[in-house]
Parts: sequence; structure tokens; C-alpha cells
Amino acid sequence: MTSNAESGPASGNGPVGTSGPTRSLWLNLLKRSSVAAVAGLVLCAIPAAVLNGATGAVSSVLGGLLVMLFFSISLLVGHFVGRSNPSGAIGMFVATYFIKVVGFAVVLFVIGAPEWLHGRWFIIGAIVAVVLWQAAEIHGFSRARLQIYNDPEDKGASNA
Repeated sequence: MTSNAESGPASGNGPVGTSGPTRSLWLNLLKRSSVAAVAGLVLCAIPAAVLNGATGAVSSVLGGLLVMLFFSISLLVGHFVGRSNPSGAIGMFVATYFIKVVGFAVVLFVIGAPEWLHGRWFIIGAIVAVVLWQAAEIHGFSRARLQIYNDPEDKGASNA
């Protein structure tokens, strides 16, 4: 069997470089997701302002900021707890999620919605932030370099 493909350049004899795990996964996800959500909220505020004035624009931004706050807490918990106790991070996520849901519900029911808040744009801003935040997180996780195995030990260093 023959091939008419060109052989290309010869392989080098140098070592193949390695890359370790992503340095700060949770903060990287926080940055990515925040940028995506803020960009979406800016674009959402434009039609809100055109259709319902400043009230619509502010309502859509506040809905998105509430979502961003909700998700940011989880990523910050992952960052700080994951450093010292990686196996306990999932338990902290669950506990934090419960506290966030109950806490936000209490705040929303106790304080209530201000009279000036435009409910439709508040919900639209929240949905835009959720969708873009989650998309950015999924993209960030797909790009993360998670180290699964320990690095091999240098045999020369262990004999010394």
C-alpha cells in the first residue's frame, strides 16, 4: 500500500512540554461568566430602554445582577473551599445552594418588589443572564485542564 502524501518535517527529539491543571478554575469561570452575562445585560437593556424607558433598562439589569450574585457565590465557595478541601467542595456547594435559595426567597418575600420595577424586563434580564452565564461556564469547563493523575515522580530525585 502506498501513499502520495508528503512526509512533512521530521519529528524532533526534544521533550514534549506538559501543562498542569488550570491554575484557578473557579475564578476563571467567574470572570468568563461575568463578562458574558454583563455583555448580554447591556444588549438586553437597549430594547428595554427603548420600549419602557429607564425603568425597563434598570429592571433588566437588576434581574441579571441578581442571577450573577446567585451564581458568583457558588464559584467563590468552590474557589476557597476547593483549595483546602477538594473532596468537601461538593458538600459545600449543596449547603451553599440551600442557603442561597432560602436566603433569596426570604429577602424577596420580606422586601418585595419596588413599585417602579418592571416585572417583565426583570425576568428577561434574569433569563439572559442565566443562559449566558451557563453557556460561559460550560465553555470554560470544556477548556479547563483538570489534572486527573499525579505527576510521575522523578526517579533520579527520589534516589538522592
